[in-house]
Amino acid sequence: MDKRFTEKRKSEHIKLCLSDKVEYYKSNGFENYVFEHCATTEVDIKKIDLGTNFYNKKISFPFIISCMTGGTKEANDINQKLAIAAKELNIPIGVGSQRQALENNNNHDSFKIIRQNAGSVPVLGNLGAAQLVQSAKIIDEVKFLIELIEADVFVIHLNPLQELLQPEGEPNFSGLMKKLEKLTKSISTPVMIKEVGSGISKKSAKKLIEAGVAGIDVAGSGGTSWAAVELLRNKTKNDFLREWGLPTSYCVRKVSELKKKYDFTLVSSGGINSGIDIAKSIALGADLTASARIILNKLVKNDSVGVVNLVYEWFKDVKNIMHLTGASNLKELKKIKLLKSEELH
Repeated sequence: MDKRFTEKRKSEHIKLCLSDKVEYYKSNGFENYVFEHCATTEVDIKKIDLGTNFYNKKISFPFIISCMTGGTKEANDINQKLAIAAKELNIPIGVGSQRQALENNNNHDSFKIIRQNAGSVPVLGNLGAAQLVQSAKIIDEVKFLIELIEADVFVIHLNPLQELLQPEGEPNFSGLMKKLEKLTKSISTPVMIKEVGSGISKKSAKKLIEAGVAGIDVAGSGGTSWAAVELLRNKTKNDFLREWGLPTSYCVRKVSELKKKYDFTLVSSGGINSGIDIAKSIALGADLTASARIILNKLVKNDSVGVVNLVYEWFKDVKNIMHLTGASNLKELKKIKLLKSEELH
């Protein structure tokens, strides 16, 4: 494949995510749960602590500006502004797939600009599972990508549905688990696994954790449908795969059950568009939450300030929920039992 296609595809992805209807029609599932009101709460809302640790770094909110872009000229401005927002909020930030950085050095600055503007906040590197499987020198390549952005964590994203529908897709993941296990044993940087919108089941999460993965970002259905993005690129309509995937709430609830046996970081993403989604994610077992497209849209419309204000607004809502449920910190919020909507009838 012509290496120029990678940059072209990334540019198309940005434009489609900003201009077209690419969300799942179905929801992330969080509307099926409600919090039990605590009329006897004694929580002082001014003293609620939202801080947590993310791989040995203290962050101010359990939230990640999720992996979005890099490897194109327009990505420079986007990543710079996202990094500025992440620094002000003191939260982690991910870069988009670094595949282009392995093909040529034309747009290395679009990746480096993250660390240059993010200060000491955690930065997440990123590469696709297809590249992990296909490369004969993947360990050295990942080490290079980590060094390129001074990454604290490295993400391998799983996107079998997207690869299946891409005109230039590479839907061959044969040998994935062996390659993943080799990678986790060969680098000191924690490896996280992230889906891109179709979700990670409990069964898959167990296999990934046993391969040495330190974190799971379920990235369930309910947010951006990358199937929809690729179908738009293909100019294909009414494909049943557009809605393929497991809802985010289901993934979080089931994968969190593995915490009884395994030590790993669990991230809830996929349609996280409010403080209510964040609070419910944590109550269902997530350690952190993450968003991408809504953050990108806010950035384009209102610059870094808009992103910062949005996140502050969300966590103001989280604090209100914690006050009304009797939770003074994130550990206590995790212990709050959500009620299923049908229980209220």
